[in-house]
Amino acid sequence: MPLTPNRRLVVVVLLVPLVVTLALWAFAWPAARTAPRDLPVGIAGTAPAADRLQQRLEERDGAFDVHRYDSEAAARAAIEDRTVYGAVVVTAEGPELLTASAGGTVVAQLLREAVTAAAPAGSEVPVTDVVAAPAADPRGAVLGASIMPLAIAGVAAGAAVTMLRLRGARAGAALLGVAVAVGLLATAVTDSWLGALTGDWWSEAGTIALAVLAIGAPVAGLAALIGTPGIGLGSLLMVLLGNPFSGVTSAPELLPRPVGLIGQLLPPGAGGSMLRSVAFFDGAAAAAPALALGAWAALGLAAVLVGGRRRTAADTAAPAAVREPALTG
Repeated sequence: MPLTPNRRLVVVVLLVPLVVTLALWAFAWPAARTAPRDLPVGIAGTAPAADRLQQRLEERDGAFDVHRYDSEAAARAAIEDRTVYGAVVVTAEGPELLTASAGGTVVAQLLREAVTAAAPAGSEVPVTDVVAAPAADPRGAVLGASIMPLAIAGVAAGAAVTMLRLRGARAGAALLGVAVAVGLLATAVTDSWLGALTGDWWSEAGTIALAVLAIGAPVAGLAALIGTPGIGLGSLLMVLLGNPFSGVTSAPELLPRPVGLIGQLLPPGAGGSMLRSVAFFDGAAAAAPALALGAWAALGLAAVLVGGRRRTAADTAAPAAVREPALTG
């Protein structure tokens, strides 16, 4: 039933403030509650000094998930494998902190503050950056800023496919083509030009393409199944929730529970984590986000195909229904 002008007025007056409030909540609440929650860190060394340091870290009410290692080499390997964000090596001369600014400068700074506070009073804690952020982007700002444009690109692709009435295989081909093009162009900008990504070029391009497809295909799929409102629903899910819940500017473990977990299950968060892995850690810990992205892309494309067949069948049946009275008359 079409809405009357008065009802459309009421919808606009109610809907816009509701969306703005949702956006404010989604972006502001996680930022205002940033704090470590079971943040994985390592301690390498022998008792009793290492035990005392572990106890001090564990006293911070679930802030850290402490992993023990027998040697500095093992702790470094854990950082490079993205098992922990950093580690403290306890030696006879005192503690030494190992960090990975490429894994998040916010986390690296938080670890410096936490370890310094837990160290004996007056002692200096030397810091070694095991996996450093690139010199062209020492604060990791480019990676953090890239997720929103990629989310917008995916939503725009899904919306364009819907508004241009592409269906079935053509819609899937268009979504795939956009994803590949965005992957190539975005990598050319962030890696080749800005030097903010330093991993394998084609792995970065493939990750970005997969992330865009994992966003665009569900948007187009929702629209194919439920109509144009699916674009709005997909946009809310991918942009207003997926982007602030991604944790790409800090870390999933710094977001309120269960926001960090939800964010990693959504394409923006999974895409950011996978891109960080392939860009700085030789693909370590990329399997889980790749699986999440692949699932979203596959489900979205399946919805596009199913919705396209339904609409094609409906369009075919409509003229027959119009002609039938004339034939029987």
